[in-house]
Amino acid sequence: MSVIHETTMVPTKRELMAGWLPKQDWFEGGGTPVLSVAGGFRLDDPAGEVGLEMILVRDSGQGNPVLYHVSLSYRGAELAGAEEYLLGTSEHGVLGTRWIYDAAGDPVWQRQMRALISGEVPAQHQNDSNALDATVAVVLAPQADGPGDVQTDVRGEVPQPALAVIRRPEAGGSGSGGACAWVNASWADAEGNIVAGAVVELS
Repeated sequence: MSVIHETTMVPTKRELMAGWLPKQDWFEGGGTPVLSVAGGFRLDDPAGEVGLEMILVRDSGQGNPVLYHVSLSYRGAELAGAEEYLLGTSEHGVLGTRWIYDAAGDPVWQRQMRALISGEVPAQHQNDSNALDATVAVVLAPQADGPGDVQTDVRGEVPQPALAVIRRPEAGGSGSGGACAWVNASWADAEGNIVAGAVVELS
């Protein structure tokens, strides 16, 4: 179960995301984002080495507020070959230097997100230690018969379905037309209402 440390990070996750988001081709607007956390959840690494957090952040610095989904992985050492996914490093008050990556490029995130979709592991609460998040749900596309449709072929004989982070989630949104399953999460909208939509899809 996820353990959340009540401590400092320098720079903060929000500061790292604010520097990284404008470099992405799906970022809307210009200038430095003004971010607030609207929701999210975590996944466990069975080895206890990599932190995995899905963060829904709202940027209120670009006119109309825009919601983004940023999945992060936190590591105690560099991930070889993943330089393009690195947001930066941060000094954690308990764990020391952490290398923080866009989790879409982290194999532990890939493995654990697939395990969530196939029903092998549950989602963890974003802010509470040792707590599940029952609001996170896996949805199968209408053409999918059951969890077997989204499990990977361990023999490697069939290409694995592709995982994609939905970077601009929408309330009530689902996976794209080619998705066989997707993960729904909840967040607070600009008016403070709790809404939900797809944040990751498997296709």
